[in-house]
Amino acid sequence: MGHVSHFATLEFSQPRDFCMPETDRWLSDYGSSHSNICFPGLYWVAVPVLVVGVVSLLWSLPVPAEFAAISPVLNWGSTFLMVAVVYYFIISVSLAIGMLPFVLGITVLVVWLDRSIYPMPWLAAGLIFAGIAGLYAGQYANGGARAVLRDIQLMMIAPVWVLSILYRRLGIPY
Repeated sequence: MGHVSHFATLEFSQPRDFCMPETDRWLSDYGSSHSNICFPGLYWVAVPVLVVGVVSLLWSLPVPAEFAAISPVLNWGSTFLMVAVVYYFIISVSLAIGMLPFVLGITVLVVWLDRSIYPMPWLAAGLIFAGIAGLYAGQYANGGARAVLRDIQLMMIAPVWVLSILYRRLGIPY
């Protein structure tokens, strides 16, 4: 048996506004599926590595000429991040504001990777592989590959879940 993450043992509070039932449902679902993480340190590093890998892969895909005419950083990766931010604002304004530094950090890191001497698709593939391997090691006790597939679906909820725990500890409503 592995170490049980202390993040997963926290209770979720009652809804505070009209958006909260959906927010609590997502966060509660994510929290309950992460109650027995084997290697929490590795797991919590693997999640952002996977996010950077997926955004990098999307960033490297060809874009229509109209995208490039608008901005050199308008591509499928930046579009994915913009959609994620819009979703964060839909579920909770305060969590979305708190997620902006995370999304900005991902963007800066991906731009930096894109300007490296290494081909972006290969970097992205390596990051995705490393992220999935870390998720698998962390979720081994929770169903292995099936739990990893669920984590990939919820990879943009994980940072919000961690932020919600921080907000709760600091007494910040969301």
